[in-house]
Amino acid sequence: MNWPRDCKVKLRHPLKDKTTFKIGGRAQFFSEPKDLAQLKCLLGAAKRNKLPVFILGAGSNLLISDRGVKGLVIKLNSAYFKRMALKGNCIEAGSAVRLSQLIFLAQSKSLRGLEFLVGIPGTLGGALAMNAGCRESAIGDLVKEVSVMDYKGRIKILSRKDIKFSYRKSGLGKYIILSALLRLKKGERAQIKKNINSYLGFRRRTQDLSLANAGCIFKNPPQRYAGKLIDLCGLKGRKIGDAFISERHANFILNRGKASAKDVLGLMRLINKKVKDKFKINLQPEIKLWR
Repeated sequence: MNWPRDCKVKLRHPLKDKTTFKIGGRAQFFSEPKDLAQLKCLLGAAKRNKLPVFILGAGSNLLISDRGVKGLVIKLNSAYFKRMALKGNCIEAGSAVRLSQLIFLAQSKSLRGLEFLVGIPGTLGGALAMNAGCRESAIGDLVKEVSVMDYKGRIKILSRKDIKFSYRKSGLGKYIILSALLRLKKGERAQIKKNINSYLGFRRRTQDLSLANAGCIFKNPPQRYAGKLIDLCGLKGRKIGDAFISERHANFILNRGKASAKDVLGLMRLINKKVKDKFKINLQPEIKLWR
C-alpha cells in the first residue's frame, strides 16, 4: 500500500479506546493528518486503493464492530483542526474542538446560545453531523456556515440554508466537516453560568454516566420518548454479556468493562422487538454503527 510519504499511517490500530463505549476492534489503516494538505493526500490514496474512509471524532456516538474496520480511519486531532477564533458575536472553530472548550470560550466572552450542549462529550464536527442537542435546541440552529471537504478533496463553504438540519440529521454525512461559524448572542456571564449549571444538573440527574456508554442509543419517535417506551417494556437492567440497559435511563446501554459490540447489538435487537411488539413503533438508532 502506497501512502503519502509525509503522512503517518498505522496498521491494525486499536480503536476501542478512541470511543466512549470502549468497544470495538482495530482499524485496517489509521491516520491523523496534521492539516488540509495531508487530509487531501490521504483521501486521494484511499481512493486509488479503493478503500472506504471513516472519519472519527471523539467517538461519543459510535459502536464499532468487534471485527474492526476495513479501510482507512481518519481522526482529525491536530492543532490545525482545533483552532478557535472570535468574530464579533460569532465563534469560528475547527471540527476537532471539544464542545466543552467551545462552551468555555463562549462563556468567557459573554456569548450565550451553546449552554444546552454542556455535558455532551463530543467534538464540534460530530455534533454538527448529527445535529446534536436536547429537547428544545439543536446546534444546527446556531450555524451561520460550515466549511467541508468532499471525498475528492474539494473544499466548500456551506451556508445555513444549504444544510438540511433536522432531528439528529444534517445531511453533512457526504462531507468531512472542517470548521464552522456559529452565530451566538451577547448575554450576562452570570446568567450563562446559571444556564450551564442547570443543563448540567439535568443531565446528571437523568442520564447514567457511571460507566462507559455512547449516550442515547435510539432516536425519540415523533411525540414519544424512546427511553420511556423501553422502560414501559420492563427492560431496565436487562443484560447480555457485560452490556446492560441502565436502571436510570432506559435509552442508555452501559459497558461494565468487557462488553462486546455483539452484546450491545443483542440488546438493541431485544429493545427493538419489545417496543415494536408493544407499541408498533420501530426505533431508529441514534448511534452510528461501524461494521
